[in-house]
Amino acid sequence: MNSQAYGERWGRHWLDLAGYADSNGYDEKDVVREHAWRYRDYVIRSLNNDKPYNEFIREQLAGDEIAATEGVHANSNTERERARYAELMTATGFLRMAPDGSASLNNMSTRNQCVTDTIKIVSSTLYGMTIECAQCHNHRYDPITQADYYSLRAVFDPGFDIKQWRVPRNRLVSLQTKQQATQAAEIEKEAKKIDAERAAKEEQFIAEVLEKELAKREESIQEDLREAYNTEVKKRSAGQKKLLAQNPSINKLSASSLYLYDSTYKTKHAGTLKEIAARAQAVRNTKPKAEFVQAFAEQAKKPEAVDSTQVFFRGNPDSPKEKVTPSDLSVLASWRVTQLPEFSEELSTTGRRLAFARSITDGRHPLFARVIVNRVWKHHFGLGLVASVSDFGVLGDLPSHPELLDYLAYRFMESGWRLKELHRLILTSQTWKQSSRRSKLGDELDPDNRLLSRQNARRLEAEVFRDSLLAVAGKLNRKPFGPPIPVMPTTDGSIVVGNDTTDSAGRQTGKYIPLYGEEFRRSIYIQVRRSRPLDMLTTFDAPSMTDANCASRPETTVSPQSLLLMNSTGMREYARFLSQRLQAFEAADRASRIRLAFSLCYGREASEAEVQDSEAFIAVQEKYYKENPAKFEKESGPAEKDNAPPDSLAFAAFCHALLSSNEFLYID
Repeated sequence: MNSQAYGERWGRHWLDLAGYADSNGYDEKDVVREHAWRYRDYVIRSLNNDKPYNEFIREQLAGDEIAATEGVHANSNTERERARYAELMTATGFLRMAPDGSASLNNMSTRNQCVTDTIKIVSSTLYGMTIECAQCHNHRYDPITQADYYSLRAVFDPGFDIKQWRVPRNRLVSLQTKQQATQAAEIEKEAKKIDAERAAKEEQFIAEVLEKELAKREESIQEDLREAYNTEVKKRSAGQKKLLAQNPSINKLSASSLYLYDSTYKTKHAGTLKEIAARAQAVRNTKPKAEFVQAFAEQAKKPEAVDSTQVFFRGNPDSPKEKVTPSDLSVLASWRVTQLPEFSEELSTTGRRLAFARSITDGRHPLFARVIVNRVWKHHFGLGLVASVSDFGVLGDLPSHPELLDYLAYRFMESGWRLKELHRLILTSQTWKQSSRRSKLGDELDPDNRLLSRQNARRLEAEVFRDSLLAVAGKLNRKPFGPPIPVMPTTDGSIVVGNDTTDSAGRQTGKYIPLYGEEFRRSIYIQVRRSRPLDMLTTFDAPSMTDANCASRPETTVSPQSLLLMNSTGMREYARFLSQRLQAFEAADRASRIRLAFSLCYGREASEAEVQDSEAFIAVQEKYYKENPAKFEKESGPAEKDNAPPDSLAFAAFCHALLSSNEFLYID
């Protein structure tokens, strides 16, 4: 748990709940969110630092209002305070993760849908309830009224401000200090001096070329041509346009075409302008880097200027009815105070989200701790104590061990809301340490294993599977944090890791821009583009985030998974990498390499029968490739020019078989 990989592994579970994506989704435009990755990094760092879960949630619900109470901002005096402000504002990205159609189509419908999706994310993540079902009417099964839904929405409405909506690009919060802004302005002033120098040179060069071109024309039309060229385009007369059309070498003269005249007149005008532009850019490159976060920052308003929240008749935002005030679910009123203050006396904002965050994390909420404890249990055992991890309501499953769930929730809070302590408690238990092997008695008494008479056999999750392939092949790049690694469509329509070089119409250009090892980063750092889910991940049930979030991943066993394992170019490429790693092994004999392959892939020694079968398989494959030469395949990039050695192809086929097996894919 002290490994960097801990936050990356468990952060992926949280990002599912938050609906994390690097694009806005909603329609085919799927506008990219350039700064969303900072929220992903915040989650990873928070988990690695074992930030108390109650604090983790408070920051995500009301980081901007916490910053105000702590008195930190972008221009705080100390680096620690500025870093704290950046952390708090980044945390509120949780409330900006829902699909947002207003990036491409800003109307009441897209705005309301974004708010609705955010409420779903909050309710499914923190309550483990289907509160969103009460948007149009009282919940059919659970004691949640439509008024409850809109009272919860009232907590967040002032931040969304649906009537004075800010589109995604206008919500970005700058982390730049006043000092940095002043420094950037001074640098820009110097760069503009160079720009002015370039503009003067450009004007001079164009004038020189113009005179040389005019000298080639009859003297009688030179003055008319000069006047026509120097006249503003939209003010040219029909005669001037005709005259210029008859003299295309003058008509087409511009700064961008000077290079064409350099060869004619043996000048270097284009090169000179390019050099001056490079000087200006070099100056601009010294500016302090402007950093932005995709944050949920409520705008300060006087109480009378804050729009009230109203119940929408049948969920239609164009049919507002009675007003409601911010509140938790009324069904909880017998346990705790549910009403929340409408306005804060200590903040310039309403303070509703901060009050809500403090309330739900106070240790007395009946669902909050149980929901997260149940999720952690699910990820360790494959099934939660409450199997329906996002539905603790009437239609959800009853807990298999209710007293255990209560005990774990109590211990979790008593330990300071530390997730690592919860992991330690579960992982040191005899229950978790059990084998997944079935027994006759266990199958008779506990056929579905709800009583945990054994451990559950579990398939590797999509990201863990890909990361394991990279690790075994010796290619895993463990570099943490930073902007996402891009994805691209291939000629056959599949989505793979790579720089997208399609043109504006989405057509393949055939260009290839290498990633220099970044393509081997952990899967959590791969771009989550809602319209371009990575094929390898979605085939094994990773969410594409076309919905608001993924409260629980499906666990399917379908034929496309086997087909991908057998036939995908990506799998063959991983097999080649593993083969090359094994062939670089100093041992000269093939049997030693086979044993190493089993050790790397399965964490155990190969039996003598397996070694013999593997040698026989490799021999058959080698014979085949001697008779049928072939090249190694690539998922992206230029194709191999030469055929690969038969023995290398044969060993890669053997590695492919190991990587495609159930033993590699499942944890027993």
